Amino acid sequence: MPLRPRTAWGTHAVPPTTYGRSVLGLPLEVWRPTDRCELLIFAAIHGEEPETTWALSRALRQLEGQAGQPPVVLAANPDGLIRGTRANANGVDLNRNFPTSTWRAGPVTCRATIDLPSDVQLSPGSAPGSEPETQALLALIGELKPDVVIALHAPLACIDDANASALGQRLAARTGMPLVRDVGYPTPGSFGTWGSENGVPVITYEYPVIANEDLMAMHVPVLVELLTGTLP
Repeated sequence: MPLRPRTAWGTHAVPPTTYGRSVLGLPLEVWRPTDRCELLIFAAIHGEEPETTWALSRALRQLEGQAGQPPVVLAANPDGLIRGTRANANGVDLNRNFPTSTWRAGPVTCRATIDLPSDVQLSPGSAPGSEPETQALLALIGELKPDVVIALHAPLACIDDANASALGQRLAARTGMPLVRDVGYPTPGSFGTWGSENGVPVITYEYPVIANEDLMAMHVPVLVELLTGTLP
């Protein structure tokens, strides 16, 4: 797959299409493939993890076009991204809103920073799959039928792959981060759980806590390799 000269990296080579709307009416955008979908990559389902969008965008902007490229969603939660919040505009943690057997009503918690207790309260939604962002992502996956989905997150510095798949092992080897089968705490209603229950393999690619430009230097090349099918 051809790459663009660095002088062209300021914009995306081709425009996205819209696969839904957020709570605030922002477009949910996807850069679609032109061929069969083997891999879907999405970022920023947690709006306070903007580095996932930055890195994926930098990688995507290096590509000349969409031929052979996996579909890419730069911001699964654009309302949270522009507000700097983990949740969407309804205060829902979208990664606890998926229709799974583990979804439960009542507050869910997260950490304000990685070194603090998990005591910031958010909602899992009024019901499983209640949020437009969740519904739209599931519809997109139903349409594209990817063989595997990679969800970009931060800051746990690991490759979380319940199946310990060949791709997960390659990502762990390439990034130098550990391959784990879970993150070590319950994640009711998470996208990963939904994938496990619905036969959709999910790999969660968790960036580490490092300076932004160091993160870009380390992980953008890996994302380019994923997008171009050249990951060792």
